[in-house]
Amino acid sequence: MFLMEKLITGPMQVNTYLVADKETGECIVIDPGGNAQAILNLVEEKNWQVKKIVLTHGHGDHIGALVQLKELTQVPVAIHHEDAHMIEDGQRNFTAMMGTAVEITADELLNDGDEIKLGESVIKIIHTPGHTQGGICLLADDMLFSGDTLFMQSIGRTDLEGGNLFQLLGSIKKKLLVLSETVRVFPGHGPETNIKMEKMSNPHLG
Repeated sequence: MFLMEKLITGPMQVNTYLVADKETGECIVIDPGGNAQAILNLVEEKNWQVKKIVLTHGHGDHIGALVQLKELTQVPVAIHHEDAHMIEDGQRNFTAMMGTAVEITADELLNDGDEIKLGESVIKIIHTPGHTQGGICLLADDMLFSGDTLFMQSIGRTDLEGGNLFQLLGSIKKKLLVLSETVRVFPGHGPETNIKMEKMSNPHLG
C-alpha cells in the first residue's frame, strides 16, 4: 500500500509527488520542479527515506531541483531512455533559457513495463510517448501519476521537440483509459482527476 504527498514547486507550478510504501517508509520523488529543501523537509516530516528520483519526462519545469536534490540525497535518477538525452542538455530541456541550466546524466534508464519496488509495494512504469518521446506515467495501486500526458479535461502539448498529437492520443486511449475507472489521476500540473471522468468528458478524447 502506498502513501502520497504533493508539493507545488518551481516557477511553472509543477506537481512534485512523494510516493511511499506504507510499511517501510521507502519513497520516490516524482518530478522535482524546484525547492529541493522543501521536498526534503516533507520527507523528514513524514519520516520517509528517499530511494529514487523519477522523472516523467525531460522538460525543464520538472527538473529544476534535480541536481540539488540528487546531491542532498545521493540516490539514483531514473528516466525513460528516450528522454535521457534531454536532461543532459540545458538547451534541449529549456533550463538554460529559464535561468540556470540543469545538466545531469541519468543513473537508470526506464522502459515500458519496468517496476520500481518500495518495500513489498510495486510501482509500474507505463510508457506514454506523445508529449515527449520518453514520457511515462507511474501506476501505484489506484494512483496514476501522469506527468504531462493527461490532465483534468486536457492533454499534454505536442508542439515541442518529440511531441506528436496522434501518438499522445494513442498513448492515452490505449494505455491509460483501459485502466480501472476508479484510478485516481495525479497530473504534472493542476488538480487531481480520475479515469472515469476523463473517459466521459475530456474534450480531447472524444
